[in-house]
Amino acid sequence: MPNNKGRVTRLEVVEKQWLTPHLVRLVFAGPGGAPLADFPMPEFTDTYVKLAFPRPGADYAEPYDLEEVRATRPPEQWPVLRAYTIRWFDDDAGRLAIDLVVHGDEGIAGPWAAGAEVGDPVQALGPGGAYAPDPEADAHLLVGDEAALPAIAAALDRLPVGARADVFVEVADGAEELTLTTSADVRLRWVHRACSALPPGEELAATVRAADLPDGDVHAFVHGDAGFVRELRSYLRFDRGMPRERLSISGYWRRGSSDEEWRARKRDWNAAVEAEETQRTSA
Repeated sequence: MPNNKGRVTRLEVVEKQWLTPHLVRLVFAGPGGAPLADFPMPEFTDTYVKLAFPRPGADYAEPYDLEEVRATRPPEQWPVLRAYTIRWFDDDAGRLAIDLVVHGDEGIAGPWAAGAEVGDPVQALGPGGAYAPDPEADAHLLVGDEAALPAIAAALDRLPVGARADVFVEVADGAEELTLTTSADVRLRWVHRACSALPPGEELAATVRAADLPDGDVHAFVHGDAGFVRELRSYLRFDRGMPRERLSISGYWRRGSSDEEWRARKRDWNAAVEAEETQRTSA
């Protein structure tokens, strides 16, 4: 697959739909609503782009030249980047959809998405990605929170008739549940934070651990808050003996940390998780 990490695509909002009280779908085309020509959409179901937002107080605004800003200004003045999964891409129409979580005025991308209108521009870097459900697997395990829900939904779209999947999704409450469509044989469990006495993520992890998961060749996707991701990585690798190459696992974010703080810490977090796994494997 070509490296599209630095590829810049200019997008424009052409549709907006609130899916839940805190999840909004934005559909994008190219400038002026033109189809996205030659967009290099890969075959991954966790395909993402990084949306670029001018920092608060920046003396530039759309339409700006992202490459020029990064070439002529210090890093602290560069646009803020936020990674979002592409929920779907319509090659014929040249459009793509991104579902964004909104928590009031918190952050940069959420408030922008909440206030976005048709015609608003934004720039995107990428796409990238790494996971798609293996059609040869005996079964699939998909686990995540709101941040991972678009990738989980895209994976369910991809699963063929007869495929088996266990899906666990944590959301705030019942109002945040989505109708997920698939041709596969799916057991879906929603976990509501509002109904749990446990800290966020712990009820989700406990539900997965208590589930009667299938044996055999299981292909797993576990993404979201780094807390439950780390716990479930250990459980799947060592308690259930799943091979490392059958796990797609990543901490998208960390509760209590801003996006910038988590990005600065994530490399050390990954190293600590790898060291823990190496130690347990060699013990």
